[in-house]
Parts: sequence; C-alpha cells; structure tokens
Amino acid sequence: MGDLRTFDAIIIGGSYAGLSAAMSLGRSTRRTLVIDSGKPCNRQTPHSHNFLTQDGNTPAAIAALSRSQVEKYPSVQFHEGLVLSGKKTEDGFAVSTEAGASFSAKRLVFASGIIDEMPDIDGFAECWGISVIHCPYCHGYEFRKQKTGIMANGERAFHLAPLVRNLTDQLIIFTNGEADFSEEQISRLRANDVQIIEKTVKGIKHENGQINHVIFHDDSHLELEALYAAIPFKQHTDVPRILGCELAEHGFIQVDEFQKTTVDGIFACGDNTTPMRSVAGAVNAGNKAGAVVNMELSQQEF
Repeated sequence: MGDLRTFDAIIIGGSYAGLSAAMSLGRSTRRTLVIDSGKPCNRQTPHSHNFLTQDGNTPAAIAALSRSQVEKYPSVQFHEGLVLSGKKTEDGFAVSTEAGASFSAKRLVFASGIIDEMPDIDGFAECWGISVIHCPYCHGYEFRKQKTGIMANGERAFHLAPLVRNLTDQLIIFTNGEADFSEEQISRLRANDVQIIEKTVKGIKHENGQINHVIFHDDSHLELEALYAAIPFKQHTDVPRILGCELAEHGFIQVDEFQKTTVDGIFACGDNTTPMRSVAGAVNAGNKAGAVVNMELSQQEF
C-alpha cells in the first residue's frame, strides 16, 4: 500500500456520524483521520428535521457547521477520497483510497453510510428525499393532512400505515402487484379508510422533485402530494465485510451497544448499522463510537 501515515483512529465517512465520532476523539486529543468522498445519501434532501437546535436547516448547512467545529481540534485531519481496500496489520489496520493514498491506524470507525437503490420508476430518483420519503419522523410533519401514498407491501406497508395515518386521513397503499396482507390487516386498513391499489407504478410526474401524480402501467394516474417508499440499499463500501465484519439481518453492519463490530478494533456507526435513519441517531452513534475508541486506547496505554 505504499508509505503509510499512522493515526490512532481512522474514520471512514465524514457526515454526521463520522464527524460526531471525530469530535469525541479530537476532544480526547487522539490523532484522527476522517476520510470522506463527499457524497452523503441525503444530499438531495432540502431540509433536515427532528434534530434539536437544527430543525429545518439544510443537511449541507448542518454538515458544514459540524465540520467547522471539528476542525478546531488540531489532532483531527481530513482527507478527501474513497476507501477501496483495507487489511489487518500487526498494530491495527491499513486502508487505501481510490487515488492510491494509504493510511494506518490502531482503530477503524466505519461511518460510511449506505446507497439507496432506486427502482426503475421514471421520476422516482428525482423526487427521492424531497417528496418521495422514507421516514415519518424526518419528513412526515411537513406533509401532514396531505394526500399521501405508501409504496410497499405486506408487513413493511402495514408497519408504516399507522404512523402515516396519524398524520393524514388521505392515505393510499401502492402494493405494486398483488397485495400481501392478512385478512386481519386488510380489515384494520379498511377500518382506518386506507385505500389499497394493486396496480404497478410506472412513473412519477413532478416539478423539481415535488410530486404531482403517480402514473400506473395501464397509463392511468392518481394525484398525490407525498409518497413513502421502502426501497433496497447496499453498503457504501464493502471493506468492512472484506475485513471480516459480519452483517446483520437486512444487510446492516452488526454492532453491539458500544458500536463495536464483530471484528476487534473495528467500529461502525450511522445509517450503515440501523434502519432507524436520522441525523440525531447518527450523531448519537458517532459520539458513542468515538468515546469507546478513546476508552480502549486509553486503557491499552495506561
């Protein structure tokens, strides 16, 4: 991997979880490197919500303020790049970026996030994070009392339905094919005036990411103002798995209550570890990961 620059900890991913971990480590005077490729998953989202002191601010503004505060700690450095490989070393770990830069550290923290995999629906990607949304806590209040859809089926759709129905009485479930609900679930959905449409969605008509209506494969359409969607994802980087970190159910990196992965010395925090995606949750997990990394190193050195 060439000449290595050595740190106490390397954080892969410089968004909310990564910056939070970096602040914990910087305040502990740990030599820390944050490697970030500059492509957060919420870069298209106009506003972030449900995070005290920053409610309604833009994701970019929150990230910029966070980074400016972390940069005040001289032991924290930043490197722009995409980590492509990693290996175990005698003293810890070594990673290498796409551009060929190499670094080593005693501990690794993966705050690398996930990549949402967009369905083959015209207009979907352009609306993602704007009016096609994933979380009623992050975005639901702004679409309260509006005509809202859920694009999901079975348990996932039934799980979301009460949360969204709490915010609007104009709720439609798009199952994109034959509905997969039990008789009891259908009865409860009907009792709450939730409409079920089994047609396949072909496209979304929108203006600058704001939904106007959805278009079905039979070319019929339905006016709509917001759409919750449960879509697949993949890890932003495969390096944790290559290093031996086990993945939990649904593809998240498996961590314990201290953000430790199944590989000693490797931590993970943020969206890559949990379906509960939020800025507040990422900041909390990163803060914890940074504190535990410092504790381990301090105990090792004492």
